Amino acid sequence: MNRAEKEVMLRVDQAGEYGAKRIYAGQLAVLGDRHPMSAEIRHMAAQEEAHLTKFNALVAAHGVRPTLLQPFWHVAGYVLGAATALMGPKAAMACTAAIETEIDRHYSAQLDALGEGDAELAGVIREFREDERAHHDAALAAGAEQAPAYPLLSAAIRLGCRAAIRLSERI
Repeated sequence: MNRAEKEVMLRVDQAGEYGAKRIYAGQLAVLGDRHPMSAEIRHMAAQEEAHLTKFNALVAAHGVRPTLLQPFWHVAGYVLGAATALMGPKAAMACTAAIETEIDRHYSAQLDALGEGDAELAGVIREFREDERAHHDAALAAGAEQAPAYPLLSAAIRLGCRAAIRLSERI
């Protein structure tokens, strides 16, 4: 993997973890402490914050320019989290399940691309992918698939997530 490809990888991963942090902030702003999943959402948010801290350090260490879309992801992530939480706790969990499905695919593709080229970065991505898979499983256990119009909601969020990845890779 060349330097430019690694820069893109770090930029998009940092942007994604930032977006995840904002999604959970929006969900918690709506759900507060009144839903049994609130403690789990706070736990997931804390893990995303740790992921973001690590990617911020890697971006700085490698001199990578963060995405110019970060102000947009700041608002869009929060709105997505809040909007799905307003639809109900199961819709908030449907959002989490959809996002984490795409992030699992994204991190898995990155691991394939890295191969043996960067063991340290591969280790970070592998660890974070496992956290994201746990978030996905927790969301399903909390009733994500019972959300109103789940197939449509999930498909729309997954499409948006793929678009956000592509845009953050380029801008």
